Amino acid sequence: MKSQTTSTIMMVRPSHFGYNAQTAENNAFQTKETQLSVNEIKEKAKSEFDAFVQKLRDNGMRILVMEEKDDIIRPDSVFPNNWITFHHNGTIITYPMYAPSRRVERREDIIASIKEQFEVKRMVRFEEYENSNQFLEGTGSMILDRVNRIVYACLSPRTDAKLLDEFCHWADYKKVEFRSVDGDGVDIYHTNVMMALGDAFVVICMGTIQDKADRKKLEKVFKKTGKEIIDISLEQMGSFAGNMLQVQNTDGKTFLVMSQQAYESLRTDQINQIEKHTHILHSDISTIEKFGGGSARCMMAEIFLPEK
Repeated sequence: MKSQTTSTIMMVRPSHFGYNAQTAENNAFQTKETQLSVNEIKEKAKSEFDAFVQKLRDNGMRILVMEEKDDIIRPDSVFPNNWITFHHNGTIITYPMYAPSRRVERREDIIASIKEQFEVKRMVRFEEYENSNQFLEGTGSMILDRVNRIVYACLSPRTDAKLLDEFCHWADYKKVEFRSVDGDGVDIYHTNVMMALGDAFVVICMGTIQDKADRKKLEKVFKKTGKEIIDISLEQMGSFAGNMLQVQNTDGKTFLVMSQQAYESLRTDQINQIEKHTHILHSDISTIEKFGGGSARCMMAEIFLPEK
């Protein structure tokens, strides 16, 4: 039986983390400041990563940490969920990335390491679409309801409608696509900054969806699939309260994982809503959030592949 959550997570320890001007073109969450040196930013990111991994392990999650290679500078390698997904049926899918600097994050040695431990029956590669400037950035672009086989996606320069259809064909999902914009009317670059899906709930910034038909469509699907809506504000989304991931530990206990900043932005009633369904786990990853423009969910690539 397919489950929405897994206890096995792949993460990539950052060696050369830093501000990436290429991704900042359409990631409004990134910040550039000069108070910290390049080296200080790198070291703080490593410390935050290590503490985050330890917290996940202490709570019973199985974390596979892949070390960064020093052959090429990969400033965003800490966000592997954008370039690869691992599925229940033994499929690995790799994705086309918007920023050329991120395309080198796709590493065959990481795939080989996963294949040593898990059953991989099929590889699907979408990266050739970079040649035609079509992009689909993994579970940044797509929120997967794995039980009901539904993919939610807000279209943007990083989430191409035709490639979304291609994913649905290969993965046997049905799509629910919509438009989502920030307070300035700019497309939300990744669906996973405005929406997080759990087994019985959805955290979502409904205020980013201006089209009433899109809103009604989403509400209808959430109701049909038994997801309680936990609505967050634009301000909370700006604190990464949409960038969360529900996981389980090896005993089957579930957690909604988020950053400390995201947790501190939540109201008491929202925390109570979440805690009706799952436990909350948060960690301070403020340097990674500030300069990378991504948060807890982006750092975790879930592994649903069958064990060997």
